[in-house]
Amino acid sequence: MVPINYLWRAASRFPSRPAIIAPEGTLSFAALAERVVRRAAALHRLDPNPGTRIGIGAANSVDHLVALLAVLAAGKVWVPLNPRNGDPELRRIVEFVRPSLVLADAPMRDRLAGIDVPLLTFEDFSALDGPVADVPMGPRGRVTVDPDSAQAIKFTGGTTGFPKGVIQTLRTWNTNIATQIHELGLNEDDRYLVAAPITHGTSTYMLPLLGVGGALVFPAGSKASTLLDAAQEHGCSIFFAPPTLIQALVEEQRAAPRQLSRLRYLVYGGAPMRPEQIRDAQAAFGPVVCTSFGQTEAPQIITFLPPQDMHGERMQSVGRPTLLTHVAIVDQQGRPLPPGEEGEIAVRGDLVMGGYLDAEEETRKTLVDGWLRTGDAGVFDEQGYLYLRDRLRDVIITGGFNVYPSDVEVVLSAHPAVADCTVVGIPDPKWGEAVHAAVQWRAGMEASEDELIGLVKRELGSVKTPKHVHVFKTLPRSPVGKVLKPAVRQAILAQQEAA
Repeated sequence: MVPINYLWRAASRFPSRPAIIAPEGTLSFAALAERVVRRAAALHRLDPNPGTRIGIGAANSVDHLVALLAVLAAGKVWVPLNPRNGDPELRRIVEFVRPSLVLADAPMRDRLAGIDVPLLTFEDFSALDGPVADVPMGPRGRVTVDPDSAQAIKFTGGTTGFPKGVIQTLRTWNTNIATQIHELGLNEDDRYLVAAPITHGTSTYMLPLLGVGGALVFPAGSKASTLLDAAQEHGCSIFFAPPTLIQALVEEQRAAPRQLSRLRYLVYGGAPMRPEQIRDAQAAFGPVVCTSFGQTEAPQIITFLPPQDMHGERMQSVGRPTLLTHVAIVDQQGRPLPPGEEGEIAVRGDLVMGGYLDAEEETRKTLVDGWLRTGDAGVFDEQGYLYLRDRLRDVIITGGFNVYPSDVEVVLSAHPAVADCTVVGIPDPKWGEAVHAAVQWRAGMEASEDELIGLVKRELGSVKTPKHVHVFKTLPRSPVGKVLKPAVRQAILAQQEAA
């Protein structure tokens, strides 16, 4: 079984049911499968070598989804290129992963112009449709593949300013699909609202929904009003969103209530929600709010907290381990700790990644004796509910996206006026955490906050751009000269309180 088989099976069982509902029209499962097979055949003709990498850079669209499915059907490895990344970062990813082809929508084509890799727009790609040859992973494909071979390479931040490519295997994807179907009880009547980016959270829900005969609903835009209009019109039963988007949806629903009687799950993830925010969402949408905990290294659903458990103290939990994944709290030596004791969250099972691309040392540090060491601290209660306590690594989760401080620090340090800098996350009512930078000037030099913010935005994109830059005469340091991030964070919080 390979992940794309879930689509073929659904197409044989539900050929006339809608698979895709979008402003430009509806695609049945039969029509979607035919379109995917034809574009997979085109990919196979362009590059018949098995297991090569195909980058896809685009905003959400039906063409984006079809291209992704075609990559899987052609036996290729999907490399998502997130439009929210800055141009230099996108180029670094392309240079590092060495794809044989990049597929892009028009805006991303312009941003990636000049890369040393063949690039096709979706329009050009669709024009290559033709007679269907043997598609390696098509409905009649008979190719045998290793379940530990790569299905996707998704990029997460790096500790040296260089991206880490997470190798998600066929086994990882199959486990995520089966887990989503089991934990959410998905069925052919479910309709998923495509609110989160396909390059981000939506990709983990795509094949679980299609695999059971459900439909993916593409809204006409990304505004909260447009999303709720689509959910009402098409009877959406599930969607995933970061807390920042859920807050906007709550405000819109209060202002103009929609009838969402079929909504079963409003899943938040990527960042925590405060209890009062959860209660606001429950008041606006009913008892449908739930959450999951996952990482790119173990996608989406390590643990799950269903709506019926979202009350009282458990509002602060991320749920219990899912069916096919084992979770433990371990000490610094990797020894398991009992309920009530804090330690590092470790994960084992087929959901875990194969490793990091071309980064053996990072892989060895993260995959230890068969366990994924998540870098997150947590604690189990006596009933097996997991509570996140803090991140052992420095990752900042802002608006549902991971920001690694070192990525931002590398860019800031390149400015001639910056002698040293550090980047920390500061609690923020809108973003969960906001990216803040602290800088120390070189003697006789300085720069404006707008100049530094503009520099990071150009290099890394808006998500990783600091909301504020704080100037320190001397950054606090440890006895060995390392900048003390906790002291910087406390100083910034004190400044905010005094303001």
